[in-house]
Amino acid sequence: MTEIVVWAPRASRVRVRTGGDDLPMRPAPDGDGWWLGPDLPPGTDYAFVLDDSDQARPDPASRWQPHGVHGPSRVYDQDAYPWQDGRWRGRDLTSAVVYELHVGTFTPGGTFSAATERLDHLVGLGITHVELLPVNAVNGVWNWGYDGVGWYAVHAPYGGPDGLKRFVDACHARGLAVLLDVVYNHLGPSGNYLPEFGPYLKSGRNTWGELVNVEEPAVRRFVIDNALMWLRDYHVDGLRLDAVHALQDSSPVHLLAELAGEVDALSKAAGRPLSLIAESDLNDPVMITPPPAGYGLAAQWDDDVHHALHAALTGERQGYYCDFGPLSVLAKTFTCAFLHDGTYSTFRGKDWGRPVDPAATAGWRFVVCLQNHDQVGNRAVGDRLPELVPPALLRVGAVLLLTSPFTPMLWMGEEWAASTRWPFFTSHPEPELARITAEGRVAEFAEHGWDVRQMIDPQDPAAHREAILDWDELASAEHRAMLELYRALIALRAAEPDLHDADLTRVAVDYDEDARWLVVHRGRFRVAANLGDSSAQLALAAREVVFSTGAVDLALDSITIGPQTAAIVRV
Repeated sequence: MTEIVVWAPRASRVRVRTGGDDLPMRPAPDGDGWWLGPDLPPGTDYAFVLDDSDQARPDPASRWQPHGVHGPSRVYDQDAYPWQDGRWRGRDLTSAVVYELHVGTFTPGGTFSAATERLDHLVGLGITHVELLPVNAVNGVWNWGYDGVGWYAVHAPYGGPDGLKRFVDACHARGLAVLLDVVYNHLGPSGNYLPEFGPYLKSGRNTWGELVNVEEPAVRRFVIDNALMWLRDYHVDGLRLDAVHALQDSSPVHLLAELAGEVDALSKAAGRPLSLIAESDLNDPVMITPPPAGYGLAAQWDDDVHHALHAALTGERQGYYCDFGPLSVLAKTFTCAFLHDGTYSTFRGKDWGRPVDPAATAGWRFVVCLQNHDQVGNRAVGDRLPELVPPALLRVGAVLLLTSPFTPMLWMGEEWAASTRWPFFTSHPEPELARITAEGRVAEFAEHGWDVRQMIDPQDPAAHREAILDWDELASAEHRAMLELYRALIALRAAEPDLHDADLTRVAVDYDEDARWLVVHRGRFRVAANLGDSSAQLALAAREVVFSTGAVDLALDSITIGPQTAAIVRV
């Protein structure tokens, strides 16, 4: 049996609607807006009725929404699932290779069960951590996941709470850690009934909507308890915290620091590493600096490395790529993590960021990529890198990414140069919301300089269908060749300590801006990349070519590397 409780300080009367009856709830003895109700058995549907309204609302902390975000909640017994991962001791990020995937488009089945059938592919690739885009309850059937309103409930079309547990169990059985993307900076546009219960939101807006009121103690607890739930009850190994720069908190102890402290305590109690990874636009090492000077998170996404790689490979300079592209920028990001570390950002029109101390900050604390859901999906048509650069440069990019001093992350399908686009898609049932979503997306893309004429309507079911990976592409020799390249690079990275060494003070980069080549120093190895259209002779005494994507000739004190070619040589 589960006691039904709810925080509803804005209500003067609360009832539980279940089995056709409205049962009264009583205020908690100590007040603070909590209401106590009856004990209900697992599997019971229930909802709340506030004051004199006749409208039933789902539980703000519902663990199960089988009828969608507007329907009643269902009592879920967290302890009933028979876990099989008792020997799992977790994996930290120190030698991680992360694979980001969206459950709904990773396979045609679009469920946890279907995704499980592809886990052996990830093991064979050399992946250590699977990162899921948000899986909490959202409006409609398909969605990226960032329109979540049921923060505690697992999206029913994916397989619900037991489906997620089975997926995590299956990952752990294969030695894969699981990271989960969670969103605490905003709520979705439909199904958000939280303001009817209490002050979950406060005045002001960020990019995606009204601000979450994390300075209110009960809301703060709502966020922290949610994070602990995923780590404790679902055995997830870490959380990627979406857009933490949109969390406005003037509390003496920032929400992120408080969360990191409680997660560290849970990690010690559970006997396995638990990682918090921030997505932050601030370029501020405060995220990963230990307390009391910083928040003490394990890692943060580093968009500057992505932008430097993307702009160098594609030549794009629009929008936020405007300061990126020169090899000098790539050299700085590979040695200092950030381009903008107090320097002027043309895109933002102001000085931005703070410097990283390479001697005190391990490179693995920065998660970097060639592609991810944002950098693909936030293009007007969702085109991936293979549409933008030739295969030879794709291979060069893979070599640079997978020999970098950072934590590399792949976007699903990247390893075989998937041709499927991944456009923005939604399935809001409300026609007016569907129209507003489509119009808003067009305006946003136009503002960033994208050509929106070929953009597909996010509400068109074809947008979702187009995003589903085509696994049949692996039958193609061209796609298989790219897969083998990724497998070989990941295996080489794992086997050679110098190639996953996270000491940024040991990284140096030589480059020639005009000839478009660079050489990254990685211990006993040199990673040479020629992005130009002509062969390049480099003053480099190499004993052995360990890996190459094209023609490389060794001489006594130099190597000649073909156009659009990368090579890893031992010196």
